[in-house]
Amino acid sequence: MLTKTFCHIPGVGYHTERSLWQAGCEDWDTFLRNPPAFNVGAPGTEAVVREVERSKACLENGEYQYFKKALGMSEAWRAWPELRSSCVYLDIETNGGQSGDSITTIGLYDGKEFTCLVKGQDLANFRDLISKYSMIVTFFGTSFDIPMLQKLFRDVRFDQVHLDLCPALRRLGLRGGLKKIEKQLGITRADVAEGLSGLDAIRLWHAYSRRGNEEALQTLIAYNREDVINLETLAEYAYNHLRRATLGLPMPT
Repeated sequence: MLTKTFCHIPGVGYHTERSLWQAGCEDWDTFLRNPPAFNVGAPGTEAVVREVERSKACLENGEYQYFKKALGMSEAWRAWPELRSSCVYLDIETNGGQSGDSITTIGLYDGKEFTCLVKGQDLANFRDLISKYSMIVTFFGTSFDIPMLQKLFRDVRFDQVHLDLCPALRRLGLRGGLKKIEKQLGITRADVAEGLSGLDAIRLWHAYSRRGNEEALQTLIAYNREDVINLETLAEYAYNHLRRATLGLPMPT
């Protein structure tokens, strides 16, 4: 979908983008083969050619920072397939506080391996780990996870493309918290994490940090794991449905 996108170009809106598709301009390469054949509206052909060429170069060179700014939060979903190989699904847990020091665990899943960083052990490793990724996928991360992480890691830029599934799924009529949406879509969790909530995560941390309950920590890590692993399934759902809606295709039954 990313290479079909034109609405990220200044002056090209959704209406013009749809008109380009309807005129047979399926993607960037189609446009660049014969730019005068397509009406791009106010920006003018030369300006759009320059931006399409820049888009292609940034994608080929892995300059994901360009797409973070160009797509913004609302259209970040379009880049998910192209950046999937360097995407991380992220979720944090806290002790209930609002400061950066309140973060207790950071769950990271790259589609293959799960890593859980734990306060007092290896949270500082987050700096190096996050730098490997071009895209971050969260649920409600715009308002919670990323601001909390920015408080703790003030030297980290967080310049990755950020797909926040909460507003993305809301566009598809799916509202509520992560676990509610999982149930609506038939996504299950491992037995050890089934039924646990954010409040339970706080209690589990206190059981570990105050009383040394290692079993509580392992349960917390398992809970964190389910949060991030299920984000991949939700990202795929969101992308497929938003793509079909954007292109005017029928939704899968």
